[in-house]
Amino acid sequence: MKGSKCFFWGLVLFLGLNVSAQRKKKNKVETVPPLEIASKPKLVVGVIVDQMRYDYLTRFWDHYGDDGFKRLIREGFTCKNHHYNYAPTSTGPGHASVYTGATPGTHGIIGNNWYDSAHDKEVYCAGDETYKSVGTDSKAGQMSPHRMLSSTITDQLRLHTQKRGKDFEEDLRDRGGVLPGGHMAKAAYWFEGNAVGKWISSSYYMAELPKWVKEFNASDAITKYKKPWKTLKDISTYTESGPDKSPYETPFKDETAPVFPHATPNMLSKEKDFEILKYTAYGNSITMDFALEALENESLGKDAITDFLAVSFSSTDYIGHKFGVNSKEIQDTYLRLDQDLARLLTTLDEKVGIGAYTLFLTADHGAIHVPNYLKDQKVPAGYFNDKKSKERLEEFLKYHYGTTDIVKNISNNQVFLDHKVVANLDIDLRKAQETIAHEIIDYPGIDKVYTGYQMWQHEYTKGVPYVLQMGYHPKRSGDVLFVLRPGFASYWPTGSTHGSPMIYDTHVPLLFFGNGIRKGSTVDRTEIPDIAPTVASLLGIAFPNGTTGETIPAVLEQD
Repeated sequence: MKGSKCFFWGLVLFLGLNVSAQRKKKNKVETVPPLEIASKPKLVVGVIVDQMRYDYLTRFWDHYGDDGFKRLIREGFTCKNHHYNYAPTSTGPGHASVYTGATPGTHGIIGNNWYDSAHDKEVYCAGDETYKSVGTDSKAGQMSPHRMLSSTITDQLRLHTQKRGKDFEEDLRDRGGVLPGGHMAKAAYWFEGNAVGKWISSSYYMAELPKWVKEFNASDAITKYKKPWKTLKDISTYTESGPDKSPYETPFKDETAPVFPHATPNMLSKEKDFEILKYTAYGNSITMDFALEALENESLGKDAITDFLAVSFSSTDYIGHKFGVNSKEIQDTYLRLDQDLARLLTTLDEKVGIGAYTLFLTADHGAIHVPNYLKDQKVPAGYFNDKKSKERLEEFLKYHYGTTDIVKNISNNQVFLDHKVVANLDIDLRKAQETIAHEIIDYPGIDKVYTGYQMWQHEYTKGVPYVLQMGYHPKRSGDVLFVLRPGFASYWPTGSTHGSPMIYDTHVPLLFFGNGIRKGSTVDRTEIPDIAPTVASLLGIAFPNGTTGETIPAVLEQD
């Protein structure tokens, strides 16, 4: 009997312990966080720095603070071998490609301006006279994304969230404000310089400017930057750039030399010439000030539905064109931009939350060293003479065809033929393209020439023809495409430019930071159209509908 009692109580103890264990196990299972199929940052911030070469990161590295570029690289992911995979490498196509995940061959933005053969006129990538300016009496606001033929990552976010995800874009340049927002942007803004000095928009987005934008324009937020442009640090420490007084730079009006400090009368005037601010490092600070106002007043990143803020910095391009990539002005501009990026990150930490937002930073193209500077350093370089080349081609056309009417337009390093004239002369179009290509290849400064027929009939996978083909749109591009020699440009004798398929125009930074992003770097080749599908994969939303790029797996945190 005694043994039976012991057995009974032992069994009760065993069963009790087992039930307790099962309860603990059950409770433990219930505390496991829910399965997530995508990251859900409160805000995505897309940053494009106009004309930023990759080596600006490394060249000015020792001057950067800890909280701007260095923080992005230290805490985020860096793609060190990132390239544009098409030409022409210019602002309109660059912004469209970053946000569509495609190239001009798909999205159709083949240049900032291009010849529209169907309507026999030059068109602007963002121009649209069917809409009215908002915030100005001028035509500077007559813009829309109607020439872009595919959707953007910002469009896809709006579609995914039933338009509950807010989407705001801004740039000093209209095309940098319009194209990133795609077709469904809640708002896009750009800066009208001249004698206006205000942020404006288009009736495509709104009937009038919001109250906060009007207040920003009416304040001293812009006029306070009408002051001398002095270097941020002692100019003697700027050893990573060339001499301040240089024959390769263009001075401001009323300057005797392009040297610091820049303090011309029109630069200091609070009443006129706000255009000049675009050509100073202060243009980027104005852009950042406005972006932070948008962040606050539009309550971006304040709820669980992901918002998007696209910010583009254009003063880097204006300054590069004016002073060149080796100038003290460029160095000072990037050191100041570094501080502005630190301001952005600090504000995002405070307003949205550390780890609650995702940011990427890239450029819309790179830039060439001033060819005259390269020549003086005994590096092969030079300038392509458009006028003489055109005159030579016209003489050839007269001799070979008896008329110059066969060529309709020459622009963006492309020759557009008049197909009606070609047909009336009973000339085979392919033969005409090849004949003109064979003529142009002998011109000084020309490196390679391809025909539209080659772009149509072949699928290139590497090299210059691949880059050209990715930028070739069969309904919008020309009949003959020519490429200048490395180190050559069609430009003024001072300042830098871009647009070619060469490495100095294609190699740009790509940095990812924040929610859902791994820490690290890669030297594997990545390409501009990869950005949008990578962001889409992070968010778990549909890719833009013309996407040709691929997700970069190394960037994303994965279970």
